[in-house]
Order: sequence, then C-alpha cells, then structure tokens
Amino acid sequence: MRGIYTFVVKPKGERYNNIKNIGDKQLILNTEVSHHQFTNREAIVKAVPIAKLTDIKVGDTVIVHHNVFRRWHNQYGIEKNSGSYFNKDTYILNEDQIFAYNNGSGWKPLEGYCFIQPLKEDNKLFYKGNEKLQGIVVYSDGTVEENSLVQFRAVGKYEFVIDGQRLYRVKSNKITIKYEYQGNEETYNPSWAQSS
Repeated sequence: MRGIYTFVVKPKGERYNNIKNIGDKQLILNTEVSHHQFTNREAIVKAVPIAKLTDIKVGDTVIVHHNVFRRWHNQYGIEKNSGSYFNKDTYILNEDQIFAYNNGSGWKPLEGYCFIQPLKEDNKLFYKGNEKLQGIVVYSDGTVEENSLVQFRAVGKYEFVIDGQRLYRVKSNKITIKYEYQGNEETYNPSWAQSS
C-alpha cells in the first residue's frame, strides 16, 4: 500500500512510552490515553509517497507528531484513534507530521528545522523555568552547524525526547544569534527524559 502524497508508517514499539524500567521493576508513568507527553513519537516507514521525492526510505525510523499514535475521547466520552490511524499497526501521514528521520547514520531533521538542547539557567534574574532560550544545536538541517551555541525565539519551539536527550525542535529561521561555543555550557536534560 502506497499513498500518492502520504507516508505509511507503523509505531516503533507501542503507541505509548509510559513505562520506565528501574532495576528489575517497571514503573507506569501515566495511565491517561490523552496525555501527549507519553505518546510514542518514533515510527518505522512502511511506504513512501509515489508522487513526492524524499530522502526518507522504507525501513527508516522517523520522529512523528505527538497526535499520530495518541488516542482521545470525543464529546460523548468514546475513545477514538487519531486521524492518521488506518489499522492496528498502519498509520498514514502527511510530510508535515514527520520531523526527523534516521536511516542508520544518525538523525536528520527535515528542511527548515533544527533540534536544540537547551542550556540550564544560571542567572536567577532571567530565570524562566529551568532553561534559557539558548542551546546547543544537536541536529541541523544545514542552516547552522551542529554543536553551535545559539539563541532562539520561544515561538514555535516544541519539546521532544530523542535518544534520551530533551531537545527542542526549532524552525531554523527562529535562530537569532550564533555565539562562540566555549564547551563548558551546562545543558538541561532532566532525569525524566533520560532512557532507563
């Protein structure tokens, strides 16, 4: 099965990532189907579009939108699948629901986006949560070099956990400043983001 303009994917693992292994025990982190933070965002590509050229190939792992595998309740309280659902392990996606892909040689974001690991805030005068809007580019579309220290605008930043790292997906045109990277900046990667 192939779509003309759409990708066909299946979840890599389960639909939700809500169990963490601690030693020989399992801890259930969340029991709600609607909470987006615990939905699986990794998928395996089963088919690529017929009428669209893409670097993504069958068998690649992709990072997808948080609503792809998530279930939700309608106004009557009936549990439903997302609009991407086709059957038990098949989902149909548009390209704008895919954010990065890995063909075995590392993660590559789609054009127009970078993934940035935020820095820990060390100045309490400018304290906003636990991090400032500065970070180190981990995965780049080529607009800015990887391992660059950058400043970015808060608008349009979305949180992902990729390979145990908490990252923001930021539009490349929202990166406002590139600093000289010293190498001693402390990144902010909370324990909940790290793999068990």
